[in-house]
Amino acid sequence: MNQHDQRTVTVQAPLHQFAVPLSATRRGARLARLLAAERLRAWGLPVEPADLIVAELAANAVLHGRVPGRSFRLGLSATVRGVLCIEVTDARGEVLPARRRAVVGPAESGHGLLLVEELADRWGVRSGPVPCKTVWAELDLARASVHVAPEPGSGGPGGAAAGAAGGKRPKNRGK
Repeated sequence: MNQHDQRTVTVQAPLHQFAVPLSATRRGARLARLLAAERLRAWGLPVEPADLIVAELAANAVLHGRVPGRSFRLGLSATVRGVLCIEVTDARGEVLPARRRAVVGPAESGHGLLLVEELADRWGVRSGPVPCKTVWAELDLARASVHVAPEPGSGGPGGAAAGAAGGKRPKNRGK
């Protein structure tokens, strides 16, 4: 067997994890941003630009992913390698976000995912469980020279973006 046939898969156990269901309302979207900022501060991680990404993904969940009587879910996780994963799951799996490169002419909305694309190092969409979808974004905190310290008793299997599909694009956020 040559060395290309021998593969090692490293599973990154999250150091920090947080998940909360929120009402699919403007108030729920605002609360998502506030809770994310509070959690990131408690973990000793930078709040920006993660709070802006949370705000955009939560607003999209409320605007495009709302099903009456159903909530959306905010998830945050940080790995040993300094990756922060933001996940927002809504109840409208059949309505997928479209990737747009540019917006032609003035518009009052439609800029949210362009902002996410500019701020995040990677983002994408994962289907399921039916009828839901999860829009996720990752930030490489190591580039910002942030040391991610473990919480006592934390850890476990899984990675920040295990099973996630989406784009990988290095960013230069001026850090």
